[in-house]
This record gives sequence, C-alpha cells and structure tokens, in this order.
Amino acid sequence: MSLTPELLLRAYAVGIFPMAEHRDDPEIFWVDPQRRGVFPLNGFHISRSLARRMRRGGLDVTIDRDFGAVLDGCADRAETWINADLRKAYQTLFNAGHAHSLEVWEDGFLAGGVYGVTLGAAFFGESMFSRRTDASKIALAYLVDRLRETGFVLFDTQFLTPHLASLGAVEIPRAEYHRMLEKALAENADFNRPLVQTPQDVIQRITQTS
Repeated sequence: MSLTPELLLRAYAVGIFPMAEHRDDPEIFWVDPQRRGVFPLNGFHISRSLARRMRRGGLDVTIDRDFGAVLDGCADRAETWINADLRKAYQTLFNAGHAHSLEVWEDGFLAGGVYGVTLGAAFFGESMFSRRTDASKIALAYLVDRLRETGFVLFDTQFLTPHLASLGAVEIPRAEYHRMLEKALAENADFNRPLVQTPQDVIQRITQTS
C-alpha cells in the first residue's frame, strides 16, 4: 500500500500514526498506543535557566524555512524510525500544506527543530532534534506558544518521554485521547498565521497561563 498524503491524513484522523523499525527497514507499521503523550497547551514549563537562555538572544526561530533539513536532523541519530518512504511522505505532506517545521538557528547553523502534521485544530508532533544545548527545548517553547496563539487545541506527542514530561507533557488513556482528537478535528486553526514571537513575548505568554 502506497504511503500517500491522503492515507496519512486518514490515519491521523482516526488516531494512528506510521513508523518503521529503523531507517533501512522498508516496512511501515501503524501505532495506536494504549496511553498517549500530549502537551497541555497551558502547561509548558519554562525553567529559569531556559528563560535566561531565550532572553540572551543569538538565536533565530523560523517557521517552514527548511522542512527537509529538519526531517534530516530528526533522522540523524543511531536509531531512527524515519525510513526513506516516511521521509518522502512527510515532505509531500509539507508541500501540500499539512506538515510544518519550526527551526532554531544559531549564526546560520541549524541548531535544532521540530516538525509535525496539522489537521483541523490538532498538531501531531512527529520528531525533534537538538545540536546545541537547549535548542529542542526552545523549539518546543516557541511551538507551544504558536499553537496556543493560532487556534490549536491538541498537541499530540505520541509517546511520553522523560524529556517531554520535564517540560509539562502528560500521558492520557487512549479513549480520552480520541475524545480530544474528535473535538480538535471539528475546529480550525492556522499554523502559519502571522504572529510576533520575540523571546520575551513567548516567555510572558507561556508563564501567564502555565
């Protein structure tokens, strides 16, 4: 079965997502976890040290500037679930406007980033990477702020890792996730809506609601 954009979007709409065992495995399997990781959009934790790093500056945060490079950054590790077919499928979704990336740059170098799929008012976070200290945390802070400010109601992280839990992500039962997903799919959000995101803006908005 071809991994078309239409198939991917149908899968996300019913709460499942694709993975491969490793980058060289041509087989795709579908996942529907019993317990799902989600990021409450009013529950992101910005530590004092992270806030200081964000205020220090020297970083540029962009949206959809280099989706392919973010994909490659996410797959650039010893073990990855992103095989060639998945990379091609997500790039096609991006070209169709259903996938997005957020990049963190330092002196022109891609220091970190995150990408995911959008459908209705749901953002399905797929993967992130970091090549500099705190780059992935900064990417997530900017992403959570953007999702909140542009109308999203669900940030799906698929699984809960210790790293995500330390930033405020939680784990919920499958049935609760499906209720949240149904609600999110009935609403609209615009990931690319113009939004001023200075470090101070992001810190202030997040800390006011967390």
